[in-house]
Amino acid sequence: MRYLSRFDDGEVVRWAFRGMLIGAIGVLALDLRDLSRENGWWAPEAVLPAAPSDPILPPVVQTNAPIPPDDPRRFVTAGEDILARPLTFTLGSGGVLSAEGSIDPGSASRFAAEIEARGEYVKTVSLNSPGGALDDAMAMAKLVRDKGIATEIADGAICASSCPLLFAGGLTRTAGYKAAVGVHQFYAASQTPTAPAQAMSDAQATTARISRHLIEMGVDPSLWLHALDTPPQALYYFSPDELAKYKLVTTPVATAQKAGTKPG
Repeated sequence: MRYLSRFDDGEVVRWAFRGMLIGAIGVLALDLRDLSRENGWWAPEAVLPAAPSDPILPPVVQTNAPIPPDDPRRFVTAGEDILARPLTFTLGSGGVLSAEGSIDPGSASRFAAEIEARGEYVKTVSLNSPGGALDDAMAMAKLVRDKGIATEIADGAICASSCPLLFAGGLTRTAGYKAAVGVHQFYAASQTPTAPAQAMSDAQATTARISRHLIEMGVDPSLWLHALDTPPQALYYFSPDELAKYKLVTTPVATAQKAGTKPG
């Protein structure tokens, strides 16, 4: 106690938080090592090709377990076959560009070409994606922000894994009450086993990049603590209040809920 009394309370809290974060990353590194050995919870064809050490946020994992009544997945309307396809883009009325499917490596290049071809017609990107390649998601987010484009997640759509990092790029961001928005841990797609020390180093560097990205986009980086707490084979889904709390949306989604009712 006499030793701790030498530091002010703020410094003690900061070091405690740092210790907690490093501990979480350490556990994540061990998970990454186990996943590289086992690889038993996803089908091999679901892992998209990537260069060694590319961080991947695996797409949503579906199980046969009953969906809880408060789980937003119950609203998702697209079938797994559609969401499993590489990300595709369709321009609709009102300048809304629909982006649907998994974020595969190369999505960012296709997206940039689409934006270049459409010029100023694209006003909003509407997302329906189970996630995937991390770097592509963040690259698309930066292009969306540079172009001043809005993002949305419509009722019945899902935006999970790396998709929220793309969603964060919107100059304005809206999500329907019946939208499913979730995060979880990433893993490193590598063709060779990674030493635990290197896995930990890579995990820390990637977590730092994600945190900086969220800060640059005006989103509270504390949001990503939920991803660190959630293993890759699961998902943490945000409530409407949490989406507003972490500033992932710029327009509150729970207007009817605040009035004491819920949309039907």
